[in-house]
Amino acid sequence: MNSPADMGGLVFFIDDEKAIRDSLRQGLELAGYTCQDFDRAQKALDLLTPDFPGVVLSDVKMPGLNGLDLQRAVHQLDPDIPVVLVTAHGDINMAVEAIRAGAYDFIEKPFEPERILDLVHRAL
Repeated sequence: MNSPADMGGLVFFIDDEKAIRDSLRQGLELAGYTCQDFDRAQKALDLLTPDFPGVVLSDVKMPGLNGLDLQRAVHQLDPDIPVVLVTAHGDINMAVEAIRAGAYDFIEKPFEPERILDLVHRAL
C-alpha cells in the first residue's frame, strides 16, 4: 500500500477557526501528510495551480470567499483537484449543491479525525 508521501500527500486546509486548523493539521501531519493551513480561502486559492498534487479541505462558512465559492473556483482551475467541504451549518440542499458542483465530498462538524484521514487517503 502506498504511503501518503508516495501519493503526493499534500493537504490545503482552510478554516477561519485557529483551534480547528491547528488540531486537524497536527492529525494530518502525524498520519504522514504535508498540511498547509489557511484562515481565508483566497490565500489558498492564490497558491493553487492546475497541477496541484493534493486535496483541498475547506470549511464552508467563512468571511470573504466561502467554501462553496472556493470549490467552484478550484473546479474551474482543475476539475481533478479533489475538494472536501466541511461545515457545522450544513443541510441536505447545501451538500447536494456542493456535490453537483464537483466537490469530492461534504461532511459535517464535528467529525471523527479518522473520517478525515480516510477521505484524504481516498481523494489522493
